[in-house]
Amino acid sequence: MKEERIMTYQEAVTYLNAAEWKSDHASLGRMEELCERLGHPERDLRFIHIAGTNGKGSVSAMLDSILRAAGYRVGLFTSPYIERFNERIRFGGVSISDGDLARDTETVKACIDEMAEAPTAFERITAAALVYFRRMNCDYVVFECGLGGRLDSTNVIPTATLSIITGIALDHCHILGNTIGEIAAEKAGIIKPGVPVLFGEGDESAAEVIRRTAGQRGSRLIRTDFSAITDIHADLSGTSFRFRGREVRIPLAGLYQTRNTATVLTAVDLLREDGLEIPESAVANGLASVRWKARFERLSEDPLVFYDGAHNPQGVAGATENIGRLLSPLTEDGLVVLLMGVIAEKDHRHMIAALAPFASAVVTVRPDNPRALSAEETASEFRAWGTEAAPAATIADGVRAAVELARRENRPLVCLGSLYLYAPVKQALEALLNG
Repeated sequence: MKEERIMTYQEAVTYLNAAEWKSDHASLGRMEELCERLGHPERDLRFIHIAGTNGKGSVSAMLDSILRAAGYRVGLFTSPYIERFNERIRFGGVSISDGDLARDTETVKACIDEMAEAPTAFERITAAALVYFRRMNCDYVVFECGLGGRLDSTNVIPTATLSIITGIALDHCHILGNTIGEIAAEKAGIIKPGVPVLFGEGDESAAEVIRRTAGQRGSRLIRTDFSAITDIHADLSGTSFRFRGREVRIPLAGLYQTRNTATVLTAVDLLREDGLEIPESAVANGLASVRWKARFERLSEDPLVFYDGAHNPQGVAGATENIGRLLSPLTEDGLVVLLMGVIAEKDHRHMIAALAPFASAVVTVRPDNPRALSAEETASEFRAWGTEAAPAATIADGVRAAVELARRENRPLVCLGSLYLYAPVKQALEALLNG
């Protein structure tokens, strides 16, 4: 009898990415059918479900680190990945192995082969994660939405221990809606009957939508009290502050991380109310050991290079806050060199308008994405604000030019605009500095 061939890692990644990322038929129906064929792994797991325009990745990483420090078996599902596909699915702080990804993708593929309507790429990835988390016998899964909430494949879960909406801002408007209220309604779709929901940053129109949805579903709504953040001390090695009597220290640079951490600490209190044992020592140790790429991450000391995943106006507001507070004091005129590339559908005009006053000069590149804005168009928008800007033919050329500028002018270099830039920028920077 011929032995059945098992899928390789590369075949698994290719298969998971092969489908369309978006379906013309927006529905959870495909995901529900796939989970049924898989024996409902989503019913065997406990979730902390996280949505939001910005901050959900950092909040997810912090909660994962704290729960692991408290002794729980924790799965973490995030997107997009930054450098390697396996980062999307983690257990115990470690990315899924190549062998496990191939094995669980094989299981998912066998079920999809029997379906009339093929699931999207993200639905396939979500299903593989659920199969893996069940097999790892997770106590809790920190489950980050991919996009929106209501129709996101992660919303196939029947319930959660806690729902978190980190914040609401305008982003992905072509999919989620053109107003804060419309986007809030999509994010509020993760609220489950009787499950408490924690809401972070957002204006009153967003809060009202979430409040109304929570009321309809009999869910308690809790707001993060950002006014309780005091005594902030931020430098390039991390941030310390006080929150509700706690002395907090995190190794993540960036003032916006104080707000993300306040949401996490509020979530910890809510999880304790639900019966989770989370000692203060686990909170401190979990926060002290958290790592999260591309969030005002220092990539080099000489020259001083930071990468920030800011890719929408709210994210850029956080980036400029960090530049003004942490990097501007390092130069006489307070200006930095920027390396920037953006996706065309983003609100890049407002992003560039906010960044231009902080830039002595800009090198623009085109992210490796079919929806990316050309380097010349990005440079042209900066020039409209009177900022010197030069397009580069490739990302590697852009990194070289930006590093030369930063060294010549003795300025920090900040790279931002799209998470798609992170891996090629880091690779080019390491080759340049270590070559």
